[in-house]
This record gives sequence, structure tokens and C-alpha cells, in this order.
Amino acid sequence: MNAAGNNQRRNSRAVFPEPEHPKGQTARAGRSPELHQERAVQTRLQVLEAAALLFDQRGYAGTSIKDVADEVGMTKGAVYFHYPTKEALTIAVVEAHYARWPLLLQAAQSKGLGPLDTLIELLDQTAATFQDDPIVRGGARLQMEQPLPKGTLPTPYVGWIELLRQLLAEAQEAGELREGVTPDAAANTLIATFFGTQHIASRLDRRGELVRRWADTRELLFYALRA
Repeated sequence: MNAAGNNQRRNSRAVFPEPEHPKGQTARAGRSPELHQERAVQTRLQVLEAAALLFDQRGYAGTSIKDVADEVGMTKGAVYFHYPTKEALTIAVVEAHYARWPLLLQAAQSKGLGPLDTLIELLDQTAATFQDDPIVRGGARLQMEQPLPKGTLPTPYVGWIELLRQLLAEAQEAGELREGVTPDAAANTLIATFFGTQHIASRLDRRGELVRRWADTRELLFYALRA
């Protein structure tokens, strides 16, 4: 088989699942109007990023629409035009948080690595994103707090577990997993360890050392996983 054929065979086919809500719990808070003018789109993004920053720093209860308005130098009415309720703004931050992950997966897959190295690349970039991206940081805190009625925000972690299970199943098929390692057990362990690491980094130094902490952890984990 030629080189192109080998690359096609090796490339990961895993996909990030849609965010999951408990069965029967898919209600949405009021949604903001659809805007297409570039200036309005940019203003909405500024509001979203400011809200995410404040949610990360203060949590849901400690952040008001007035706080967000002050952060971006707008009136409360202008913020309400883009996000009619605090709940709508909260949902938008979490949705933007989840929208990051399929893009990171695609970027990792585009490098043509084997499944296990694709997984390493994905988690490395995810750690960097948790460290540096205010929307991801704000969304992470909201996911931990779950401040809205049950089912309004997606159930955390389940999509990540399924994605890693797919990648690890591909790694097993490619002979990259150590004998005796199962994709299900490895996926659960990796997610518990990765998100535990980012939570500890959040509590100790606001994730300032997350990339370094994850690199240390990753070396141990993948030494145990790789054939």
C-alpha cells in the first residue's frame, strides 16, 4: 500500500458526541435573537467572553448582568438585547465551551498520527485551552456548579468518555494498547485523571500550571497504556 493509503488507514475516525442532556430534560432558557451584522456579532462575542471571565472568577451567583455590562462598558439594556436573561447567557457560555472540542479533535486528527498519539495531542491541546481560554474556563466552572434547573445544561464528562473510548478502541485495533488494557476502563481512568488534574490546577493556581501538571501526569498514564 502507498504512503497515502497508510495515512488514510491510520487517521482517526472518532467524533465528539453531541452534548447530552438527561432524558426528557432539554429545556432552553430564552434565546437571544439571531444577528448577522458583523458589528452585532462582535458585540455579542465581547459580552459572551466577559460573562465567561466573570463566571470563572466569581461563579454564577456572584455574577450579575450589571457586572457583565460594566465589564464591557455597556448598559444592562444592551446586554439584554443580546442575551435576554442571565440563564440565556449562562447557556450560551456553556454551548461555546462545548463547541471548542470538535475543533480541537479535528485539528489533532489532521496531523495524521496514530490513534494513541492523536489522543495525546488532543488532551495536550485541551489542557492548553483550559489554561488560556476564558470561555472554556467559565464554561468549566458553570458545569461544576450546575446552577440552572436540572437538564438545562449538558451532563458533563459523558461526551469525553465516549470520545476517548472511540480513540482507544482504534488504538487497540492498531495494536497500540498494552495487552490487558480495555478501551472502556482506560477511557474512564483518563477522563477522571485529566479532569481531576484540571480541577486541582484550578483550585491551586487558577490553572496557571495546568499544562505542566498535565504533562507530568500524561507521561505516567501513557507509559502504562502504550504497547
